[in-house]
Amino acid sequence: MKFKRKTVEDLHINLTPMIDCLLFILVFLLLTTTFTQQSRINLSLPDAQGVPPKDYQHKIEVVVDSSGHYAVNGQALSSKETADLSTAIKQSSQDRRDLMFVIAADAKATHQDVIRVMDVAGQLGFVNINISTKVPSRGY
Repeated sequence: MKFKRKTVEDLHINLTPMIDCLLFILVFLLLTTTFTQQSRINLSLPDAQGVPPKDYQHKIEVVVDSSGHYAVNGQALSSKETADLSTAIKQSSQDRRDLMFVIAADAKATHQDVIRVMDVAGQLGFVNINISTKVPSRGY
């Protein structure tokens, strides 16, 4: 007796719907992501009432975090030494003392760390020194 063998059909998996779904998710994530340019150090600025900040194209910004570490124009310094801070500021300023000098210190940073930055800026000859704060939003 001769038995008939079943013919096995080739199995084809259609990946097109899965690729479409993955691309849709990728586009959705790219569209909903916000891109903000902030300093790499997480700061909590102190509150102050005053005029809105001006935007300067050329400025030197020194960030002081709560543990006393410094960053000059977004580049973190490896130590807390005054000499390293002075060298980094000199390199960023390129011997221009008329630039706006902004100190952005964390609300929990010690007074000594902020004064150290102000002292270095004064020794280097900067005259336009500002301390960055955040203006609280008004609930109208």
